[in-house]
Amino acid sequence: MGSDGPDGHVLGMFLMRATKDMGKMLGGEEEKDPDAQKKEEERQEALRQQEEERKAKYARMEAERESIRQGIRDKYGIKKKEEREAEAQAAMEQASEGSLTRPKKAVPAGCGNDEEEEEGIMDTVMKYLPGPLQDMFNKK
Repeated sequence: MGSDGPDGHVLGMFLMRATKDMGKMLGGEEEKDPDAQKKEEERQEALRQQEEERKAKYARMEAERESIRQGIRDKYGIKKKEEREAEAQAAMEQASEGSLTRPKKAVPAGCGNDEEEEEGIMDTVMKYLPGPLQDMFNKK
């Protein structure tokens, strides 16, 4: 009985292995590979390197695409969205310069309510009237 027979040795090895595994499950010390930490660091470094290579590849691809886009913009006279927005913002700032409320609307010359302009218009009209008509308007 026991471990005297040929199967006894195998049974003893099995029990030792089982108790060792039970110890690990219960929170006991695990056998550690002395190179495990080194292998893990190498694996992490390889992952970082792969990620950097992937980012560099996509950066090169995006730079190539941007150069092609710029060529098309130059060919057809198209401006980048950022440039258009900057120009629109500058135009708004310039239009509202000096105003506290809102940008002033541009009023074409001769469309205002200034009396000086009306007198100027009357003078212009008077130049083209014949002399007797001019005298008639001036008498009033």
